[in-house]
Amino acid sequence: MSEFKENVKSIIFGTTTIYGKLFDIVLIGSILISVIIVMLDSVSAYHATHGHLFYSLEWIFTILFTIEYCLRIYCIRLPSSYIFSFFGIIDLLAIIPTYLSIIFPGATVFSVIRVLRVLRIFRVLKLVQFMGEAEQLRKAMVASKNKIFVFLFYVLTLVIILGSVMYLVEGEESGFDNIPRSIYWAIVTLTTVGYGDISPQTNLGQVIAAMIMIMGYSIIAVPTGIVTSAMRFTQNKQQMQCSVCEDKNQRKGTKFCNNCGAKFLNDD
Repeated sequence: MSEFKENVKSIIFGTTTIYGKLFDIVLIGSILISVIIVMLDSVSAYHATHGHLFYSLEWIFTILFTIEYCLRIYCIRLPSSYIFSFFGIIDLLAIIPTYLSIIFPGATVFSVIRVLRVLRIFRVLKLVQFMGEAEQLRKAMVASKNKIFVFLFYVLTLVIILGSVMYLVEGEESGFDNIPRSIYWAIVTLTTVGYGDISPQTNLGQVIAAMIMIMGYSIIAVPTGIVTSAMRFTQNKQQMQCSVCEDKNQRKGTKFCNNCGAKFLNDD
């Protein structure tokens, strides 16, 4: 890799050099301003008075993000490792809507995709190690998916039974005019949301409702306990993440990524 490519890579993917930090600050600021512009442009009053300004700024940010996207592809050893990575796809989706508006002027619905730019902030937040905690939580969720599925199946069975019971106890006079509606009430009550659009009127129904409410507090704590237990077994095992392809299973001390072949920078 040429020296120029190495310098570009150290600025775009690096986080410890002066220019790398400056690039990250400018990138975060550009993302935030771009998202704010998208939100303001959705307000009719602002769109009527500043629509042309918002349109011009959107094109400026789109061109800047396009240049950044191309530079990321240019400076890495295996371009496909970035192009098909999660944030590579997000970066591409962030710039496509503006270009699509040239071909499909009426396709304004695609502008919603531009909000995905804000996800790029999480990549930059690796500077403060937030991504490590997020990855640990993701691994814990994956490790406990079977237990969570069994728990959700148990809750689903429980609300079906409780909803059917309340349908028999209360009946149509109290608003429980069918079993699906009664199941809806059981879900709202068990999760302690309590919209209040349906409520039991009989003494027996109120007793059952009180029991469901108390049961709901204990049930809410179950998923937390499952995930917390799984997190104990998914601690970071001296691994690091490749800044190019986002692969998280890189051994510390290695010089090259075993997934995309990119050379690790000093801050990795």
